[in-house]
Formats: sequence, structure tokens, C-alpha cells
Amino acid sequence: MKSLSVKCKIDHVSFELQEQHDFEWLQSLGTVFCVFDQQDSGNISFGVEKNGSRLFVKYAGCRPMDYSGDPRDAVARLSAAVPLYTTLEHPHLINLINHFETEDGYAAVFEWFNGECLHSHWLFAGEAKHTHPDSPFCKFKQLPIEKRLRSLDAIYEFYQYVESKGYVAVDFYDGSILYDFSTDVTRICDIDFYRKAPSVNDLGENFWGAVRSKSPEEFTLGAPIDARTNVFTMGAIAFGLLGGEMDHLFSKWEASRSLYEVALRAVRKGREQRYESVSEFKHAWDAAIIS
Repeated sequence: MKSLSVKCKIDHVSFELQEQHDFEWLQSLGTVFCVFDQQDSGNISFGVEKNGSRLFVKYAGCRPMDYSGDPRDAVARLSAAVPLYTTLEHPHLINLINHFETEDGYAAVFEWFNGECLHSHWLFAGEAKHTHPDSPFCKFKQLPIEKRLRSLDAIYEFYQYVESKGYVAVDFYDGSILYDFSTDVTRICDIDFYRKAPSVNDLGENFWGAVRSKSPEEFTLGAPIDARTNVFTMGAIAFGLLGGEMDHLFSKWEASRSLYEVALRAVRKGREQRYESVSEFKHAWDAAIIS
């Protein structure tokens, strides 16, 4: 049964929630120019502008239409995630500049990055993601291989750093990638579920992440979540951006055979057959680019 909805309007932006919520605190940050309200995480996000400067505000505490959980759980997850953005601060990660409690929730404020999300499901759902000419994912797949390889290099650099800091990337998929088509700059967003390594799958098949990017252990209760899991994710992203996504046939691959072999080893179902770490994977990837 579809939830009841309440229409909300802030400045010139309209959206719906399951119930009324006070966003008066948002006004002090500037004028709201966009909203991202179709998330199942319990968060809602806003683009805010003040004196020519833009911010991205992620907020938990309300009831978005696509969220079936308790807002208090979303608040706890967001507030617990905030330290990660400081610990894993990196040029390829969106920049956290403030965070605070509100009367009913929690807000994290980031520097605005003028990129497009490669999994913009709120605009291009289903087949449209792959075929609509305005879909960021479709546009990205039309880029020359060289530009896509540079984007992947930024992603792999960041995950090499994540690994060096002793963390595993949980829930990383193409929806965590922002790409600015005017400058060809890539940024990572949404690292909220990253964990200290090693970790274990404590949710079974419902472990966080997109099916197309998850390793076998991310479907198995009690399985280890560690560096080899990250390696699988890096390979899965390579197939998503350079190949046939979950179809790993070479005929769908757009880069070299040597890069294909590296990506294929990374996504082996058997953990021991993969690279031992992201660093080992990236070393092999870099060598394959040169060869």
C-alpha cells in the first residue's frame, strides 16, 4: 500500500514526504535550488546557494517517500558516518565542511561538486539509464576510453588510500561516482557504510550494496568483508564502466585484452583467486595500461 504523502515546498523547490517535517534550520544555509528526495536510505539531500557559493546538504530525520525504516535509525547512521569523511579525506572524495544536530535530525554539509551521478535513478530508471542520451551513465559510456580510464584511475587511487587507512568500502557502486563532463573530474560520494577492516557480513543477502557490484561474500551471512572484497568491487566497477556490467564476456569489453584479464581476475567468485589487495590490483592494472 502506497504511503500517504505530504507536499513540501522550500524556496522554489517542491517535494513529497510521508509526513510533515520542519526544515526551518535549512534557511540559514541559503536558498534551496534542488532536492534529491528519492532515496531509500532515509536521507534527503538539498543543493543550497548563498552569496554565489553552493553547498550539498545531506539530512536524516524526516520520512522520505521511498524510506520504510525508522528515521531515528537514519539519523544514527548519518551521524556515525560523518567521521569517515574526515578520516578518509582525499582529493577524490567530496569535501565535508560542517555537520550538526537539528531539533529533529542530523545534517552533513559538503562543498558542492558540479558533477553528475552515474546512477541517477530518480531521473533515468531502468533501461533509460543505459539508453537515454541525457543519462549521465549513458553519456559516460560514450566518452573516449582514455577519459574513462582516467576516471577509473581516480577511483582506484582513492580505494588504495581507503585500504591504506584500514577500511573496507561497503555499498560502493556507480551511484557513488560523480563525474563533471565539463572538466572531466571524478569524485566519490556516499561513503557512509564503510567499515574498519576486516569486517564480516552481518546482514546476509541484504548486505549494503548494488547487486551488480557486490561480491559473493556480500550475499553470505558471516562471510569476511575485507581487501579481497574491495578488489571484487574494483573489478565490478571496471566492467560497469568499460564492459558489459555483470556480463563479463570479452566481446562486451571496450579496452585492451590485458586490462580485461586484470578485471576478470578481480571478480573471481573464489576469493583466493582474486588479487590480495587493492594495491596489488592497481599495480597490475597500471602495468596492463602501459603494456
